[in-house]
Parts: sequence; C-alpha cells; structure tokens
Amino acid sequence: MSTRATVTVNRLRVRRGRRYVIPDLSAEIRPGQITGLLGPSGCGKTTLMRAIVGVQKTHGGSVEILGEPAGSPSLRRRVGYVTQAPSVYGDLTVRENLRFFAAVLGVDRSSPEGALATVGLSDVADDVVAQLSGGQRSRVSLGVALLSRPDLLILDEPTVGLDPVLRRQLWSTFADLASEGTTVMVSSHVMDEAARCDRLLLMRDGALIADDEPQALLAQTSTSDVESAFLALVERETSRGD
Repeated sequence: MSTRATVTVNRLRVRRGRRYVIPDLSAEIRPGQITGLLGPSGCGKTTLMRAIVGVQKTHGGSVEILGEPAGSPSLRRRVGYVTQAPSVYGDLTVRENLRFFAAVLGVDRSSPEGALATVGLSDVADDVVAQLSGGQRSRVSLGVALLSRPDLLILDEPTVGLDPVLRRQLWSTFADLASEGTTVMVSSHVMDEAARCDRLLLMRDGALIADDEPQALLAQTSTSDVESAFLALVERETSRGD
C-alpha cells in the first residue's frame, strides 16, 4: 500500500462574508484508513469536506487529491461523496437509482448489483426510495458513491439519526472498504464514534486542534474517552490564548 497521502490540505482558507470559517488549515489524509473528522456542529467540518471534494469556493491555500487539484475532472470516478441529505431520486426504486447513476458515471453495468450487496439493500432493491426509512435512504446514497469503486470516500455525518444497530452496520462497511484499500473520511459530532477510526482530526472554530491516532490522543491528554480529550484540548488552547 502506498504511503503517499491521499489528501493533502495546505494552508486552506475559506471565507464566508467577512469572516474566515477556515482561517488557515493544513492536514493529510492517509491511504487505506478511516479518518474521523470530529467536532461540534458549525465548526467547519462540512466546509472542509466540500473543499476536499472540490465543490467549495476557497480563498487561499490548496487541496490535492491523489496528486491532482481538488475538483479535477480526472478525479470524477476516484472520489465518492455522501452528503448529510440523501442525494437520490425518491420516485425511483433503489435499483433504478443505482442504474441511473451508473450510466451517468459510465461504470460497468454490474456495478449496481455489487453496490446493493455492499450496503445491504439487495432485499429492498425494487422498493421506491421514498417509501424507505431514513437510514435506508442514506445507504442508497452510499451505494451510489460506491458505484465507481472510489479510491477516496467522503462521508458527511452519515450516521446522524440512525439507530445503534444500523450505525454499527455502517461502520462495519466502512472498515471493510478501508481494509480493501479505500481511503475513508467520516465526519461526525458524536464523539463515541471516534474509537472506530484509525486516525482523528478534531476541529474547533475552523481549526484543527488535534491530528492523531485515538489511543495516542487519549494518552496525550490523560483522558479515557475522546470527548474528554477534546475538552482537555479546548481548555489547553484557551489557556494559551489568555
């Protein structure tokens, strides 16, 4: 497996109005791992992910994906992106959605069946999406993102509102994808999901306050869980600013 970073963010700046929501952020996302992007709502997680995908207007710095500038046409099939809101057609069946997006992407015709199996929706493949539960609709979106077998999969709070059983199933799927070589980046504001990640990026007010493996982060802060570690790091940053 290559040790070259899948994602390289260098001094990224994003402004909204007169305020910088990301004032100066640098980070690397490593291949074949689950990287968790954690922090409270409104801290800049979605903005950072949009910049990585290449759909966010930026005001400085650079973002490279697999050696190419973010948003490059050559990355179209190599990057999968799942937004917080399901981005599929409610009046089509699950299988029809996957076949439609497979045609748009120009991928193999067998890809929809493989994606259905991966996200565990084969048994409802012929159900209309609008009739599915919220969790199932989220999995349809994930299936669409997997059609091209992307090298990088970006997931923006994919487990929000899901029951514990479905959350566990999704995280198992993410782990399987990472073990097969896919670089997975998952945002969340649920700190207990951090233990499922290989590496953590903790954000606050548009800045990274930590970039480390979960156990190393706990050792560094002498805490027993990521939420306590986050609070300890916030207190440390606050005391430095005083």
